[in-house]
Amino acid sequence: RVTGEVLKLGQKLNEGKTKQIFELADEPGHVLVQSKDQITAGNAVRKDQMEGKAAIANRTTSCVFKLLQEAGIKTAFVRQQSETAFVAARCEMIPIEWVCRRVATGSFLKRNPGVKEGYRFSPLKMEMFFKDDANNDPQWSEEQLLETKFSLAGLNIGRCEVDIMNRSTVAIFEVLERAWATQNCTLVDMKIEFGVNVLTKEIVLADVIDNDSWRLWPAGDRSQQKDKQVYRDLKEVTPEAMQVVKKNFEWVSERVMLLLEPKACGRVVVLMGSTSDLAHCEKIRKACGSYGIHCVLRVTSAHKGPDETLRIKAEYEGDGVPTVFVAVAGRSNGLGPVMSGNTAYPVINSPPITPDWGAQDIWSSLRMPSGLGCSTVLSPDAAAQFAAQIFGLSDHLVWSKLRASMLNTWVSLKQADKKLQACSL
Repeated sequence: RVTGEVLKLGQKLNEGKTKQIFELADEPGHVLVQSKDQITAGNAVRKDQMEGKAAIANRTTSCVFKLLQEAGIKTAFVRQQSETAFVAARCEMIPIEWVCRRVATGSFLKRNPGVKEGYRFSPLKMEMFFKDDANNDPQWSEEQLLETKFSLAGLNIGRCEVDIMNRSTVAIFEVLERAWATQNCTLVDMKIEFGVNVLTKEIVLADVIDNDSWRLWPAGDRSQQKDKQVYRDLKEVTPEAMQVVKKNFEWVSERVMLLLEPKACGRVVVLMGSTSDLAHCEKIRKACGSYGIHCVLRVTSAHKGPDETLRIKAEYEGDGVPTVFVAVAGRSNGLGPVMSGNTAYPVINSPPITPDWGAQDIWSSLRMPSGLGCSTVLSPDAAAQFAAQIFGLSDHLVWSKLRASMLNTWVSLKQADKKLQACSL
């Protein structure tokens, strides 16, 4: 959504090589990030005007931030404002570039002689560089970052904060890597920056992520690279060469919009033995909604109306939509096993267990005849999560929500621990 209304700009807060940042007079705590038509390499040793670059970069970064935000990653992005600018939460920036690598190339090879280009990092390789143009952004260790004792917007950058940025960088890379894979592109490496939101004092992904931020190799082939490396590698800058660079940047900005589109639309069909199980089923539906998965509720009893159960099953098998069935039946669960024995689709049992007979009832969901493969997940939220993990194998948007949720759980535990330590000191 490009709003396009004219904003009242306050003072210019900062100007970098490729963008300017302005205060917003009518939106305290927000800034306008205005891109410039400039492309640079080697700390601006080489710099050129590239007509249209501001719009291309702004479109790219806005799409990337939307993708991450919809997944559940905390970012400074608020909205795309115009062709060449977006609105963001005002942050005090942490002067570190966090670099995450899947494939060894570029400066890593120079710093690690003997490693061949194409070496694959599993787990991802993390590096950090202190933003200091005069000294060509030296590589830093975690210890150097901790010993500098940065304090930004009232937040001291200590062990907890460094760990959060490290973990977040890995999660952000994995989400974008997964998204680019849908376009048959390898995300080779990426650099990002974090800031402290001046209002919430939270660490958030800030600055921009555009075609200057990563290496992208279609089909994993370096000779087809589409990122800024093409500009860095130019022997000399000619108008023809700049057209090639611009075409690559446009290609990326068009492709990046496709990353927001779901690849496959699956659905969860919850079958309940009777409406007395409705509350349990509604929890499953609500949790499916949080992953963006469509969920349908139906009532059928495999004991009392097996023909109807199988008719409902056939209805959902017949329209080609990938489906996970969830069987919710109390007492003796006939529903899950009957479904599982008669469909090739996944079936999850989620019986609503009662305190009186629960220990006995559960066996009807656990002990199956041979040839049945249904799983049993008691918690309605976890049943929806398991269905989401099945869909996440083929839908990067569902997978991204699962991945971000994992990160956010980890971060909240880390912060709870920090808070508790501060209380007990």
